[in-house]
Amino acid sequence: MITFKKSFTQQESIPDAGIDAAIEVLKSGRLHRYNVIDGEAGETALLENEFAAYMGMPYCLACASGGYAIHVALRSVGVKQGDKVLTNAFTLSPVPGAIHNSGGVAVLVESGDDYKIDLDDLRSVAASSGAKFLLLSHMRGHIADMDEVLDICKQHEIQLIEDCAHTMGARWNGKLSGTFGAVACFSTQTYKHINSGEGGLLVTHDSEIIKRSVVLSGSYMLYGKHQAAPDESDFTDTRWVTPNYSGRMDNLRAAILRPQLRELDVQCERWNERYNALADRLRKMPGVSIPTRPAAETFVGSSIQFSLPGFSDKSVVEFVEACAARGVVIKWFGCAEPHGYTSRHDSWRYMQQDRAMEQTTRVLSTLCDMRVPLTFSLEDCTTIADVVEDVLLRTRATSAA
Repeated sequence: MITFKKSFTQQESIPDAGIDAAIEVLKSGRLHRYNVIDGEAGETALLENEFAAYMGMPYCLACASGGYAIHVALRSVGVKQGDKVLTNAFTLSPVPGAIHNSGGVAVLVESGDDYKIDLDDLRSVAASSGAKFLLLSHMRGHIADMDEVLDICKQHEIQLIEDCAHTMGARWNGKLSGTFGAVACFSTQTYKHINSGEGGLLVTHDSEIIKRSVVLSGSYMLYGKHQAAPDESDFTDTRWVTPNYSGRMDNLRAAILRPQLRELDVQCERWNERYNALADRLRKMPGVSIPTRPAAETFVGSSIQFSLPGFSDKSVVEFVEACAARGVVIKWFGCAEPHGYTSRHDSWRYMQQDRAMEQTTRVLSTLCDMRVPLTFSLEDCTTIADVVEDVLLRTRATSAA
């Protein structure tokens, strides 16, 4: 019986250049982003410059986590206590958590069979809710039709905040994910596209948003030490009316990230090679559904999702457990009980939910998710697909009996 031996959570080593830079920071003792000597920018400020340049955006802020970056973004675009914020019903818990942290009220929008926000439902809820903010989660790297999204936002005067935790390096019609809205947030947590263990990046073209974000992040009166931000003199008004929610990135994590950023596009190609190898096999398996991705979407396949239409909850659990017993770790987003990093919208009980999200619940009921780390070879992907195919056959046979 075929089994798989590698870990689904083992990432590649930090590049030697990142290790060397981290050692230099450690030797200096100057880990805090503002603890720099005269004439020194510091690793965090340099990372902000380089990520802003990569994104083609004027402003960038490095934060302690992706979730913190979203919280700062929501505050900076003007979300106040009780304001409604539209967001996907299919997302990870830090997204509604950031809305709650900002004082906003999450208004969930259905997700479709393509795992993206349902644009028909978005248009309807945008009209009926009166919400003026949309926190759009490009969940698991699936990018909605951004032309349609922007049209809806324009029609209803909604500010767009992009959660790009899974789409760093991805594009829609050639335009980088994270450059469509008022502000965008990225994660550098271990399982994202560049890895500092924990961390986040915020980008915007709006000088008022970045000024508020810098002060909110905990700059004290040291905003002049930022480079991917307006001039120090421009903070004169902002500093008096913006609180400090300390959540800065440090120089050690920035030093680790900078070499990875330089290799990001190459790494994205490697992820897609592995994703495509798995997707090609999965599409040929009877009863497995993988959405066709539109030509406009240039995605980054650091994880893969597929559905098992017609499977009961019991059959999905049997399938997931049988795969795990043979070394293939698959997560099920449809479980009513939160588990690991997955939780369903109806488990966020701190939120008031006016709708049952029946479509999203149906989609999640058979949705399977699998990480695709770069420590896997293409041969590994073949072995994984062999295990999945065999387990599917056995699960169906058991269910039929």
